[in-house]
Amino acid sequence: MSTLSLSPITSAGPAICRRCVLPHAPPDIVLDSNGICNICHNYDKAEANAPKGERGLLETDFLKILDKHRGKHEYDCLCMLSGGKDSTAALYYIKERYKLNPLVFTFNHGFVPDEHLESAQKTVKKLGVDFIYFQTTFMKDMFRKIIATKSKVVICPVCSLWYMLKTYEIAAMFDVPIIISGWTKGQTTGGSRSVLSKCACDQNPDEFRSMSQATRDFMDQHVRTDPKYKDFPRTMDEVLKIAKKKYKSKAIVLSPHWFVSGGPEEYVPVIQEKLGWDYPKRSYPKKSTNCDLNFVATKRAMRDYGYSVYHIEMANMIRMGLVTREEALKLLDTEFDQTMMDGIYAKLGAREPQP
Repeated sequence: MSTLSLSPITSAGPAICRRCVLPHAPPDIVLDSNGICNICHNYDKAEANAPKGERGLLETDFLKILDKHRGKHEYDCLCMLSGGKDSTAALYYIKERYKLNPLVFTFNHGFVPDEHLESAQKTVKKLGVDFIYFQTTFMKDMFRKIIATKSKVVICPVCSLWYMLKTYEIAAMFDVPIIISGWTKGQTTGGSRSVLSKCACDQNPDEFRSMSQATRDFMDQHVRTDPKYKDFPRTMDEVLKIAKKKYKSKAIVLSPHWFVSGGPEEYVPVIQEKLGWDYPKRSYPKKSTNCDLNFVATKRAMRDYGYSVYHIEMANMIRMGLVTREEALKLLDTEFDQTMMDGIYAKLGAREPQP
């Protein structure tokens, strides 16, 4: 059986920051003489220059927002549910801890494994909440085009533009004031009130600069010229503008994980006991729940940049003290079965480009 190792540390690979897990990848990520990356230094400077006494996000802040909208609509919020630990825990918090009435939304672009969907369906059944399942092939041509053009665009951020706009559309249909995601602190722009804007998906920091530029270039060269995707948003800013103008949506995006202390070590045992949740058999990184295209996206990102969006997330969590560097390296280290990869490409209707 042929396998592909995507360990972030190899004898022939780039140097890795001694503090986080990001590699030396100039011009965006550069290590100093002590082996510490500029992203870690930027984080420290931001922390040092923060106004004295500025608080991070607290659960009381979250409760104030929830109470402002509680009971004023048919549904208090729209919960995005992938079937993974983070979105499952977020929904559990909303229903059982905060006593809100949620509408649950799960999307499938054709590459979500059955076990993830079954997990989501089991969760909504146990919690007794209303549920919308949306399946489409709309994105398949775009995914295939990313492969065919050999673009350096990262698939996952492009997909996030689509599913966030679709989520806003569903929220507007049901006049829902709050969209609840399962995003962790590591997936935000930082542990401050800045996460309350741009769906916490601001991809302007240094570590995202080349990836974001590749996305814009791909959109301009290969998407805007395609009639099927001529109105597809290029950035999360455009997603928000379309949501407000086209769907008249005023919904805000929040995650309980931004406001409560602790991480998976606290909420995974709870959802395992209360909901019968368990980790999927295959996903990347380890102990995550991501679609099959994520394997393709990660392999391409490692080839083009030397790191993936998950290295960025883990690096953020290390700086915030939510995971150790050693734990992050273990989660990011894996071997991808080539037979599995071939199957994903076949489902996509494409062939894996050769080096």
